[in-house]
This record gives sequence, C-alpha cells and structure tokens, in this order.
Amino acid sequence: MAALYFAHPDAASTLTRWVARLPLHPGSHWVDGALAPLLSVDPRTLRAIGAGTFVYGAVFLTEGTGLILRKRWAEYLTVIATGSFLPLELYELVERVRIARALLVSVNVVIVLYLVARLRADTRSA
Repeated sequence: MAALYFAHPDAASTLTRWVARLPLHPGSHWVDGALAPLLSVDPRTLRAIGAGTFVYGAVFLTEGTGLILRKRWAEYLTVIATGSFLPLELYELVERVRIARALLVSVNVVIVLYLVARLRADTRSA
C-alpha cells in the first residue's frame, strides 16, 4: 500500500523529511539513487500498483483461509495462483537467459506439477 501513499502529491516532501530523520546524508549518491526511481513514477502508475497489490493480497488471503479450513476450492486456487506466474517467468527467461532465472522457473514448474499431481491423486482416492 506504500504505492498508494507515494501517489499523494506531498509524497516527495514527506520522503525528504523521513530521509532527514534517518542517519543518512540527503543528497548523497546512494540516497538520491534509491529515491529517484520512487519519485519518478507517475501517480496513475502508483495507484495501479497499489490496486494490484491489494488484489494480490486478497487472493492470497482467500487462498490461505481456504487452505486452513481444508476447502477443496482453495487447493485449486493454489494451483491457479502458482501457475499464473509461469507465463511471465517464461517470458522473462526468454528475454534474458540467466542460470538463476532458469533454475527458479524450473522449481516453479516442478511445484505446479506436484500440486496438480496431488490434486489428481486426491480426486482418485475420494
């Protein structure tokens, strides 16, 4: 929800006050380098990021609650939510092939396959 806060017009001055209170040196290369990307994003994009974060949190809260209550739909939601990131991860892997990225995509594929196998096994035994 910080993205929604930074969409406010006073965000730059508030952030400057925060930095002034910390044991940092405002105007230094490191501080300016960290703050520049935050302050250069337009408010519309920040609101979209905030809304996406809220939806993301709501999906995972619903999923977690369903899993705690041992609901079957939550298991399907887990597979869908876990698998929904694979297209983006594969796209990123194709754009810039890196060993670490390939390993992470492989691990996520294995996790999705494991979850699907568990669902299928539970369906057959029921």
